Amino acid sequence: MRAVLITPPLHSHLRAFEALAQELTRRGHEAIFVTEPGIVLQGGAAQVTLPGPAARPQPRRLLPEILAGARRTDRLCRDGLSVIRDLAPDVVLGDQMEPASGLLARAAGVPLVSVACAVPMDPEPGIPLPFLGWPHDPTAGGLRRNLGGERVADLLMTPQTRVIRRWAQAWTLGDLGRLQDCLSPDLALSQMAPGFDYPRPANGGHIAAVGPFRKGQVAQDFPDDIRPDPQRPFVYASLGTLQGHRARLLARIARACRQAGAQVLVSHAGSLTEDQARAIPADWVRSFVPQQAVLERADLCVTHAGLNTTLECLAAGVPMLAIPLTHDQPGVAARIERCGAGLRLQPWQRGTGRIAQAVRDLLSDPAFRQAAAQFAAQAPGWQGAAGAIDRVEAMIRTSARARAR
Repeated sequence: MRAVLITPPLHSHLRAFEALAQELTRRGHEAIFVTEPGIVLQGGAAQVTLPGPAARPQPRRLLPEILAGARRTDRLCRDGLSVIRDLAPDVVLGDQMEPASGLLARAAGVPLVSVACAVPMDPEPGIPLPFLGWPHDPTAGGLRRNLGGERVADLLMTPQTRVIRRWAQAWTLGDLGRLQDCLSPDLALSQMAPGFDYPRPANGGHIAAVGPFRKGQVAQDFPDDIRPDPQRPFVYASLGTLQGHRARLLARIARACRQAGAQVLVSHAGSLTEDQARAIPADWVRSFVPQQAVLERADLCVTHAGLNTTLECLAAGVPMLAIPLTHDQPGVAARIERCGAGLRLQPWQRGTGRIAQAVRDLLSDPAFRQAAAQFAAQAPGWQGAAGAIDRVEAMIRTSARARAR
């Protein structure tokens, strides 16, 4: 089997797709990424680079990010169809956040598997869009509220919609316009831990929640120069690889943890200058840390509610204080609160005092750790990339049998 993989050049998405590619290769299949110039892959993954100049750096603000995404989709569609046809793949594995993957697969007549590196985009009555932190609510009121959110999203995503419609019309693919229109109706691979997502009884039968694709990583050592006092709570705070530049928020988090009587380690993913890092009143401030090893020691994680960090916390049985900032983080934070493994703070609740109170509540109530521990007990059974590729192979076999009839 030859698989073509298409994903936006975001750190966590690339690493997730590389795990799928490694599993495909391990089984004797071919895995080939189609990327813009300038994208560096890890692990020796095969790669076909589109012609033209290197991609611009990923913007951090929402509207420029939407425009950049629209340009990327346009480029993939403009230059990618001939590449796909030359490669003649048996399947396209396409990131749900890159609609070009669905457009190209349909135009080339290749089976499509959607990959949800974050919260699945697949529509389901009662489930709001991932960037909304609303609860699951299938009542008439909940459906009306979700519809209002979708209308706002449609306005924001106008640049992307125009690109999707233009290529769908050029390739006579029908009336496609939204990201959701470009998803696979047959199979979606999700990194969600089983039981963490909202229920999807109507349209979720094709979604395989297999847990993090990157499973069974090499054991990590806890840093020798960080020595938490075992008599005091130890809190780990991180805003991920894209939001670590928020020095003021990290300083408030550190100050709040210390007010709550905890010692705190802050990781900023190399996004702060030395002076900015020194100004954060934490016990330890680091550019990077071995996160899994740190979580094994932590009593609490203060997180932006990125899905990767969230799943690592659940696998380690660590409760969370979610402070969502962008993308699907509000949706992940809502699920953290729903499953009982933590609390979330709204944008107007991010003062030092409010954060400190939430830290106290989480450290003093064992119910949060117990809820996280239930996921940790299940984590060894999460199937990861192996389970994902099992589903892909089964879909291709079924498709081949159907064509043979």
